[in-house]
Amino acid sequence: MDLIVQPLLRSLETGSVYALAALGIILVWRTSLVMHFAQGSMGMFSGTAVAFAVNRMGFPLWGAILSGVAVAMFLGFAVDFAIIRRLKRAASSGKEIITLGLIMVFLGLAPIVFGTDPMLLPKVIPSGSLSLGSASIAYNGLLNIVVGIVIAAGLFVVLQKTTIGLAVRATASSEPTARLMGISTRTVTLFSWAIAGVLGMLAAVMIAPTVTVTPTFMNTVQVTALFACVLGGFQTFYGPVLAAYLIAVASNFLKLYVSSVWGEQIMFGLILLFLLWRPNGLVGRTYLKKV
Repeated sequence: MDLIVQPLLRSLETGSVYALAALGIILVWRTSLVMHFAQGSMGMFSGTAVAFAVNRMGFPLWGAILSGVAVAMFLGFAVDFAIIRRLKRAASSGKEIITLGLIMVFLGLAPIVFGTDPMLLPKVIPSGSLSLGSASIAYNGLLNIVVGIVIAAGLFVVLQKTTIGLAVRATASSEPTARLMGISTRTVTLFSWAIAGVLGMLAAVMIAPTVTVTPTFMNTVQVTALFACVLGGFQTFYGPVLAAYLIAVASNFLKLYVSSVWGEQIMFGLILLFLLWRPNGLVGRTYLKKV
């Protein structure tokens, strides 16, 4: 049993990181119809801002995280207001190429603004662990699991039970119809980009203590979050989150019990085979339109 519990706990921790990043991508997609390839690099930039505030400016960690939230929201506002809404008449492929270009922008800006030296970010809970039989998980890892689940569940409640959530779902369903119903779709998309930025920053802060903070430390998170969106399906908000946890579990168990070298590649191969059978993803739906 411990051989299952230990990797499962680790999977839930990494899955929470992937889930937050994937939720940001799907939130932007559903409201702006833009594939947000720069989610990871924007999270990297705001996460590096947190590390810079701690290491170079002497901020306490919680104060640095709050400053990271401000940076992430500003980046989201700036990208939507200055770039995306100026491209309303552009083809969707053009918008996606823009987000690919934003990756290079943030990869270039990070060392200019924060310096080229790698940085370390401390854990929110520096020490201590919870034992479950012979399996254990650090308190900081447990915090990451709780934060990921609570934020995802909280956003789902907001989307389903509040007026703001209704406006987001209406915009996601049909932006022209939402405008006719009096919904300020520009405000919805503006805050969707800002929230996506904050989700990316939180994912960066959660994974940063296990790696070195460099311009590329969010690359794996970005790729995995995109796979989670494809696997979960783009028609729902919860599908990519579910897929993110499944990918984390599958990856860890394959690395542990099949191949430590090829486990991740096997997992991505299985995802591709699954998508050949079910192209719309785990919970995606096929819509038939009569003409």
